[in-house]
Amino acid sequence: MNRPALPHTFTGGCHCGAVRFRVTVRTWRASDCNCSLCTMKHYLHVIVPKDDFTLEKGADRISTYKFNTGVAKHHFCRTCGVHSFYVPRSHPDGFSVNARCLDETPLDWFDVEPWDGRNWEAHAARHLK
Repeated sequence: MNRPALPHTFTGGCHCGAVRFRVTVRTWRASDCNCSLCTMKHYLHVIVPKDDFTLEKGADRISTYKFNTGVAKHHFCRTCGVHSFYVPRSHPDGFSVNARCLDETPLDWFDVEPWDGRNWEAHAARHLK
């Protein structure tokens, strides 16, 4: 595996190209959440601070879905339905970018860890400090 040095800036977006963003990652850590929504979306989380994310195009094409506590803001493209980024419950002051939506980025660059979203409160209490 020959991944670039950190920090590294990526571009990405949705399937149809209506939503585009730029993001700087400072770690190769990614999370694979098993909650009902992330499982259905096949979302691979790369968490970044707000200052490391820039929406370059498509603010007018984004819809938002909230459920349960309403803290997470699940953004998706209204045209193609792809969830390329959102505001996560675990980091409401930042963003979670879907590694699968980064342009031409091998997923094996990321060190993927499981996140027990089905038991969110207990898992977060052990891992978010």
